[in-house]
Amino acid sequence: MSRPTVNDVARVANVSLSTVDRVLNGRDGVRKVTQERVRAAMAQLGFERDIMAANLSRQRIYNIHFVIPDGPNSFMRNLAAELETHARIARRDRTEITVTLVPPFDGRGLAAALRQARAAGADGVVMVATESAEVRQAVSELRAAEIQVVTLVSDLSASARGYFVGIDNVSAGRTAAGLLGRFCQGRAGRIAIVAGSMLVRDHVERRLGFEQVMHAEFSELGLLPPVEGGDEAARVDALLTNVLRENSDIVGVYNLGGGNHGLRAALDRIDVAARPRVVVHELTAQTRAALQDGVFDAVLQQDIHKEVASALVIMRNLIEAVPIDARTGLIHTEIFLRDNLP
Repeated sequence: MSRPTVNDVARVANVSLSTVDRVLNGRDGVRKVTQERVRAAMAQLGFERDIMAANLSRQRIYNIHFVIPDGPNSFMRNLAAELETHARIARRDRTEITVTLVPPFDGRGLAAALRQARAAGADGVVMVATESAEVRQAVSELRAAEIQVVTLVSDLSASARGYFVGIDNVSAGRTAAGLLGRFCQGRAGRIAIVAGSMLVRDHVERRLGFEQVMHAEFSELGLLPPVEGGDEAARVDALLTNVLRENSDIVGVYNLGGGNHGLRAALDRIDVAARPRVVVHELTAQTRAALQDGVFDAVLQQDIHKEVASALVIMRNLIEAVPIDARTGLIHTEIFLRDNLP
């Protein structure tokens, strides 16, 4: 059975094609009773608007701006590479993607980039958020200018953003605790926690979920206060080396951020028999090698390709005021051990 068309809607509603077009595009000049008749015809026929075809017919081009952290974080570099790939493909769908890199965990720099995107006439902005009053204000300014905002990977609390795309970070932290607690069972001691920064919501939420499960189910294992490595390998190496030197009873390490190359460097200097069990995030070349070598025990992964694709779908729907399936932005957390590496 063929898809219903605007011609079918016009026939069932007993209106002209131009009237259907006005209702679809939210233009004035159509009485409320007629609008309701057109929408009823759409519902009766199961009509779904083909946004790409509509854009092609009126030469509409989406201008979507991504703002992501710069720096050595392998996950963010993989995200930047994924955006390059999507930028080439998106042109076929009349979507122009631009990318701005900002210093990691820099609320002021992120807010400035959001204001630049507004000045450049973006239709929508997708950002990896940093918790900051300045960022929230910049998001409010974008929305006041009718520019849609989607957060990616890390959300922004109490903001005017339209949607979040990423994993459930509280659940991810709980998953990490469940794994690490079981890995460490039978070993008395404490757990070291490494974070990038407590200025990003994904790290805050992962810590929350992790501590909830550790306190509830593995209370025999003490938790050290998190050290913030800024997702920088050298800094993570130095901080963890110091923590391990000052605390001889560490039996587990949870890195809820980046800088895993530095994490491994610190662990490689420890005698194999004395190494703690380790759970980290994001499957990269470094974490894959550490899993294969038995230095890391588990890696929690989020699908970057699906995140970017979902963010683009959601952004187009927000711009066109099309309903969004609540499941579109939810990315599942994958667990990788040495035995199930792809």
